[in-house]
Amino acid sequence: MSSSKKERIISEIITAKTTTEGDGFQVNRPFPNYAVRDFDPFLLLDEMGPVNYAPDEAKGASPHPHRGFETVTYMIDGAFEHKDSQGNSGKLFPGDVQWMTAGSGVIHSELPEKEFAKKGGRFHGLQLWVNLPKKEKMIPPRYQEISSNDIPVVKTDDGSVQVKIIAGESMGKKAVIDTKIPIIYLHFTLQPNATFIQNVPQNYNAFAYVIKGDAMFGNEKILAKQNQAVFFDQIGENIAISSDSDPTEVLLIAGVPINEPVKRYGPFVMNTDDELQQAVKDFQNGKMGKIDF
Repeated sequence: MSSSKKERIISEIITAKTTTEGDGFQVNRPFPNYAVRDFDPFLLLDEMGPVNYAPDEAKGASPHPHRGFETVTYMIDGAFEHKDSQGNSGKLFPGDVQWMTAGSGVIHSELPEKEFAKKGGRFHGLQLWVNLPKKEKMIPPRYQEISSNDIPVVKTDDGSVQVKIIAGESMGKKAVIDTKIPIIYLHFTLQPNATFIQNVPQNYNAFAYVIKGDAMFGNEKILAKQNQAVFFDQIGENIAISSDSDPTEVLLIAGVPINEPVKRYGPFVMNTDDELQQAVKDFQNGKMGKIDF
C-alpha cells in the first residue's frame, strides 16, 4: 500500500444508464455511451441487477454470436448457465468467473440456471467486454471457468479491506486467470472509514465501478456513488480508494491499451469494415455453428 508514487487524477465520473439486454432483462451500463464509446482495451461494462426475481421471472440471453473479443462474466448472487456452438456448457454460481475468448466466433447462450430460475431469488452479476488485438481476433475460442474457491482473496492486516483478485495482482498475490493482454480486475470490499492504495502501472487505462455504497477516490477523496464509473487519466501509478461511514464495494479494472482501430457492430468487434462485414456473413451463413445439444 505504498503511496510514494504519484496519484492518478479522475478524468470523468459517469452514472450508469439502465437499458434492456438479451431476452428482456435490465442492466446498468456505465459505458459505452455518449461520453465514452470505449475505453481501450475495454468495450462495455454491464451490471445485471441486483434484482430479486420471483419464481420463473428471471431472463437471460438466448443464442447469439460473438467474434473478435472476450466476455468476462462475474457472478455475485444467483446462478447462470451457458452453452455454445462448440459443445461447451457450464454453470456459474456466486463468486464464480467465466472468461470467454470468442476469437474467431461462437454462438453462445447465457440463461438463468434452471433451479434458480424455477425458485427465483436475488440475482447480481457483471459482464465486461475486453477487446482482442488484431493478431488474436481469429484464434480458436476458449473458456476459463474459475470457481470462487479458486480465486485468490487477500485482506489487509487489520481486516479493513478485502480484495478478490480476478485478474492482475494485489498485496503480492496474483490471479489464476490467464489473460491475452495485461489486465487488472479487482473486487474491493472496504469496511467503514478504510482506505487502500492500489498500484496500477502508468501504461494501463484504469476505471472503477461502485457496486455497493459510496466510495471516495484519490487524495482529495472525490465521491462516487453506487452505479457510477470513475475513469482515471494515465499519469501516476497509484489509485486510492476509500469508504465513508458505511461498507462499500468497488471494482477496479485496468488494462494496457491495444491502440488499434475498432470497428464494432453488436456482438462483432474487428479492425476494419471489411472484417466486420465478413463476420456478419459468416454468422448468417452458419459458419459459427449452432447450439444443438
